[in-house]
Amino acid sequence: MATLLELNEHFFRRESGRMVAALTRIFGVHNLSLAEDVVQDAFCRAMEAWRARGVPENPSAWLMAAAKNRALDIVRRERTARTFAPELGRLLETEWTLAPLIDEAFAANTIRDEQLRMMFSCCHPRLPEEAQLALILNILCGFGASEISSALLTGHAAIEKRISRGKKVLAGARTLFDLTDAGFESRLSTVRRALYLLFNEGYHGASAKAAVRVELCDEAMRLTALLLEHPPAATPTTYALAALMWVHAARLPARIDPAGELSALVDQDRTHWDARRMEEGLALFERSASGEVVTPYHLEAAIAVTHASARSLEETDWRAIVSLYDRLMALAPSPVVALNRAIAIGERDGAERGLEALHAIADSERLASYPFHPAALGELELRRGHREAARKHFRTALSLARNETERRFLEKRLWSSADV
Repeated sequence: MATLLELNEHFFRRESGRMVAALTRIFGVHNLSLAEDVVQDAFCRAMEAWRARGVPENPSAWLMAAAKNRALDIVRRERTARTFAPELGRLLETEWTLAPLIDEAFAANTIRDEQLRMMFSCCHPRLPEEAQLALILNILCGFGASEISSALLTGHAAIEKRISRGKKVLAGARTLFDLTDAGFESRLSTVRRALYLLFNEGYHGASAKAAVRVELCDEAMRLTALLLEHPPAATPTTYALAALMWVHAARLPARIDPAGELSALVDQDRTHWDARRMEEGLALFERSASGEVVTPYHLEAAIAVTHASARSLEETDWRAIVSLYDRLMALAPSPVVALNRAIAIGERDGAERGLEALHAIADSERLASYPFHPAALGELELRRGHREAARKHFRTALSLARNETERRFLEKRLWSSADV
């Protein structure tokens, strides 16, 4: 039996998204705030009961039962005063159909379908993409405004406004998106981007809490797996996104060493990579090759697979990686992609060429708060033997560290530059 301390943040995030989806099916999307209140109430009841009597054998089932019972009470009490899900109509008006209907709403397959509908509903065309992403992270993943602002590198107040506006638009729709509608494909693109951002926030750690947040990676992978279970969403592009996630996730056990320190790829013990996840990622990558369109997800996945295929850093095919980054820059240019390309050039052609590529990055001011930009400059200057220049860059990187793990990692690089 699990203890209360063992139930991590990821468990409550996952259950929150599942319960909100089930409750929204009953109450209607215009009563989303009511669904969220019921979920919050279920969590509060759980904390109170589990502190007193211990965590039950199946905490997920306990939470679902609490939410289901609360939903029954609300519908019985308020069905004459409140309008619930319009597509359920009279089924909510009689006891003969009410209880079976609510049981069906909490069935595993129904919750899966409703989570998909909720994801696609969050991508309403009346909302800008930024608001769509914030809604998915808030409703499906249980993120608060502060965490979303970190994930999207946007101010807290702006995120709160996006969430508020988005929920008003959803309420006005009154019904969740029908997955057979014509707008499915365009919404699928935004859903994929939201899941990509969620995984990146876990893997690259922009938050102040930790450099790596495995639970966020797991949540992104869980929702991506939902997409793959729905045939119209299981496109080569979705498989490429999944491959990217699974291959990166396979490296997570070595990304933080046993002492809790951040480990660069060059220092990672590759025997600690998760072999099962790596195998799954490679299989997903193979399935992504079935189409004719090459997307940024395909190219990023190909880069990850090329890294994973090498037994060591020295055996990495840097020529192939630079070529893939060249294609990625042509398809989806960004300062971060350019930074990674420059690092790969430094590995392929030497420190001088790597520095030239770093200094040539367009819009490099967008990297002003990113600690691994000056860290990359420091590494290449160190390889050139320019110790003082390297230390200057490492000090800048250290001043930009976003959490303690990054700070310790960059302190080590600063110290090592003094010992050369």
